Amino acid sequence: MIGMGGVGVTLAACDNSVGSQSGARIDARVESTLNYLYNRYPGARELASKSSGQLVMPLVTEAGFGLGGAYGRGALRINDTTVDYYLLTQASAGLQIGAQQYAHVLFFMTDQALQEFRQAAGWVASADIKYAFQTEGDRLTADTITASSPVVAVVFGQAGLIAGASIEGAKYTRIIP
Repeated sequence: MIGMGGVGVTLAACDNSVGSQSGARIDARVESTLNYLYNRYPGARELASKSSGQLVMPLVTEAGFGLGGAYGRGALRINDTTVDYYLLTQASAGLQIGAQQYAHVLFFMTDQALQEFRQAAGWVASADIKYAFQTEGDRLTADTITASSPVVAVVFGQAGLIAGASIEGAKYTRIIP
């Protein structure tokens, strides 16, 4: 009986957060991030309307000193509804020093790209992702090549001391918040 109690305490320490409010907190951040994106860059709303789904990462924190990494949590939305939650992790090495935070949204422009993302045990962002950039006039531009890509990334809201933000090599893993 005592052994069973010890096992129970040990398993209780392995919190998988089922039943916590983490999902609601992520959803609130996702909604706020999308509102900011659409208000600041109205062209993103057109991208969203053409996409099969969006993975929204409201806050990604990246830091590095030679070796670096990034971490964030977000939600996959289809038809304006959250269907899954994801964790982003990224490791890097090279000439880097500093820290930054940013948000990004992956727009899945085809049903196949969305399906491949959802079926992967851990999806890694690769060089075939196309980026939509903001221009000097604070307009989001997505040229015809970008708009016809299976996955379009919009990185915005950068704050910090590392120049640039890239999600290449980032791994997305489904989680239960």
